[in-house]
Amino acid sequence: MSRIVLLNAIKNKIKTSKTGSIFVAADFTDISDRVKVGVCLNRLDEEGIIKRILRGVYYKPEFNSFLGEYVAPNPDDVAKALARNYGWTVAPCGDTALNMLGLSTQVPTVWSYVSDGPYKEYAYDKTSIKFKHTTNKEISKLSYKTALIIQALKTLGKENIDNAVLKKLAESLSENEKQTILMEAKTATSWIYEYIKLICRS
Repeated sequence: MSRIVLLNAIKNKIKTSKTGSIFVAADFTDISDRVKVGVCLNRLDEEGIIKRILRGVYYKPEFNSFLGEYVAPNPDDVAKALARNYGWTVAPCGDTALNMLGLSTQVPTVWSYVSDGPYKEYAYDKTSIKFKHTTNKEISKLSYKTALIIQALKTLGKENIDNAVLKKLAESLSENEKQTILMEAKTATSWIYEYIKLICRS
């Protein structure tokens, strides 16, 4: 595949993606190898089609006509893109997990994730993303939503979970998600799984 054909193939894939999407080289390995893809992404950044956020991480700009400015990339999407690029399994933890599930209105100053990869921290603009290594039991082979629920319950702690929290979490899940979580979370700490059963059976 010539460089021009490769560039156009990547450009077309980006153009058909929704605005605000985050891209890494791993997203285009069905087209070519990472090195060639990386060169093309850099070229598209120079052309203004995408914007570089971090090394190897790019953003399809989303313009808000009401505000008259570009919308900042979603930190959770950036974290997921980094995970895709390096083959990590990740899930929000701490205040990040609580915020994403509507259990806290406080926007995290640092977006924190547990990961089966190494400890890493990334910063861009005024945003920080931190990955903390955890045991495979807490994250591997779990769907994103299951790991998210487990981390939120763990953050709150056994003594701080009441009926209002359980109701809020139950309402955030579809019936299919409840069934999946009920199956996947069996290896979680016993008290966490007891709460998950209450959430998924309500």
